Amino acid sequence: MCGICGYISRNRITKEELTVMNDTMIHRGPDDSGVELYPGRDGYVIGFAQRRLSILDLSPLGHQPMSTEDGRISVVFNGEIYNFLELKEELRDYPFKSTCDTEVILAGYLKWGAKFTEHIHGMFSIALYDRETQDVYLVRDRIGKKPLYYWLEDNNLVFASELKPIMKCPGFTGNIRKSIIPRYLYQQYINAPESIFENVWQVEPGQMLIFNNGNTTKYKYWDVKKAYKDNSANMVSSYEEAKAGLKKRLQKSVANRMIADVPLGAFLSGGYDSSLITALAQENSKEPVKTFSIGFNVPEYNEAEFAKQVAKHLGTDHTELYIDESEMLDLVESIPAYYDEPFADESEIPTMLVCKLARESVTVALSGDGGDEFFCGYNIYENVAQAQKLDIPGAIVNGIGQIPVGNEKLLKKMPFRVQVVADNRNPETKTQFSSPSYILSAHAFVTGKESMDQTLTYDQYMRGDFGDDGLFPCKYPIESSYGISDWQIRRMILDMDTYLPGDILVKMDRASMKYSLECRCPIMDTDVMEYSFSIPHKYKFMDGDKKHILKDIAYDYIPRQLLDRPKKGFGVPMDAWLRGPLRDKLIDYSDESFLKRQGVFDAKYTSHFIRNYLEKGDGGPATGANYSKLSWSFFNFQQWYERYM
Repeated sequence: MCGICGYISRNRITKEELTVMNDTMIHRGPDDSGVELYPGRDGYVIGFAQRRLSILDLSPLGHQPMSTEDGRISVVFNGEIYNFLELKEELRDYPFKSTCDTEVILAGYLKWGAKFTEHIHGMFSIALYDRETQDVYLVRDRIGKKPLYYWLEDNNLVFASELKPIMKCPGFTGNIRKSIIPRYLYQQYINAPESIFENVWQVEPGQMLIFNNGNTTKYKYWDVKKAYKDNSANMVSSYEEAKAGLKKRLQKSVANRMIADVPLGAFLSGGYDSSLITALAQENSKEPVKTFSIGFNVPEYNEAEFAKQVAKHLGTDHTELYIDESEMLDLVESIPAYYDEPFADESEIPTMLVCKLARESVTVALSGDGGDEFFCGYNIYENVAQAQKLDIPGAIVNGIGQIPVGNEKLLKKMPFRVQVVADNRNPETKTQFSSPSYILSAHAFVTGKESMDQTLTYDQYMRGDFGDDGLFPCKYPIESSYGISDWQIRRMILDMDTYLPGDILVKMDRASMKYSLECRCPIMDTDVMEYSFSIPHKYKFMDGDKKHILKDIAYDYIPRQLLDRPKKGFGVPMDAWLRGPLRDKLIDYSDESFLKRQGVFDAKYTSHFIRNYLEKGDGGPATGANYSKLSWSFFNFQQWYERYM
């Protein structure tokens, strides 16, 4: 686990300047660092740098950048290759010198060329330089566990695990990509391939980028929708076979992720996913596995007591820490230091706290992330299934709702839930429900156009057609590309494509790396993910029971009564904070004169929106706690802007 950065450029960037860029990520790799420059052709210089968190082969033999013996291939790498022992056996003709997984990348490239990505399974971001061909490869793992940004301008490329090294690169101007802001405010994160900066992009999950002499080519070596299509074509024939096959793959995935030369533990919230992963880890360990959970003194958020009962049943070495609201609030200011792109999922705060707790005892922690997306765990999936049944009646209501009643259409007189179903006419966003006024508000933060009749029709807004504004639509208008008629499955694939890599994995990566902790997620193992696509959906969502097959495996290890309860999840009181201890800061951030100087948001609309939100007023759209997420997204953007801009 590390942080990597570098460049392929004709502009002179010194070794000292690259070192400064690299050291902005010292939290990602406090144990070692390496910086190398390589002369290329046609005036190009290639710079590779890495900060190392030592997990496998703690000796200097694991130092990066790492090169082949003849110097032809060099690599910097962030992550873990979990099948590296199997690959070393397959690649035994290569003269391995270390016991770390980095060398497998070099050996794999020499044997398979660019197709080495088809053989390695794990979480990774890789930069590889081939002196013979002058190709530089940037590669990201299949589901997007590890981040990789790149700045491409004037036939020069700069890359990094985070934005901080790029921001420190000589010549970087850092112009904000205003077109992405409405989507960020609405979604609370920025998904690949976009970033907050113009000319800066993210390598997409499962993507390889090849740079040669100023030319860039990209291709997907793994894609969620293709993997689903390929694997769902051969469905498992019985429930018993599906359960046994999934359990076997999860056992192997957990065992592979327990290979480390440093202390290892597991996050344990007491829910199905983390409890199952912990149980499998304990099954694979001769010693009690170290487990960690945090508790809240607010009963509606607290799951620590359930985690404690699961830990006792499994016999783990359990540590819990109860935290209060003030401890969470203290972390708010540190968010932009580690989430160096605007990010507003409020559960980042308790996630940072549990990572801090774990790091006091271990360097690697197992997580249950991915269970909800791959096995139908979120409540939204129930709503989606209901909405599909109501789609035809909704179309009829939509037609009737266009009848004028006074100054409004009849639809506006109907209950809100009816409006949402009736308005859901865009075939590209069928599973993405929302209030039109919420989307309008997110859009108006930039345009200032707070009502539909100022520029666009209502239908244009619902389609995500924003005319000449040039802004990204708040929703993802991509659902037809999946070719899936079942809305529930379609929404799961959409979440794997967007929410999982853009939000969930970013949250955990930055929170764990803040404390130099490696987080491993067995459910997102390649074999587990692909096998899940061959499991009939009725085994995941069985008679209204979400994650049925995953729960059934968990029951093999843990009594049902310890697990069966409503999920509480991490949360923070955003509304109370924004209207309480963070109020003065939010007022400063939304001051109209400041916003005019800043030039990012529409000053008049934004100032008016935040003022109404804080006062719970009756003169604008932002009344009540429903708009706390938009206000929280705005607050986090302004914190980020204050730190970096």
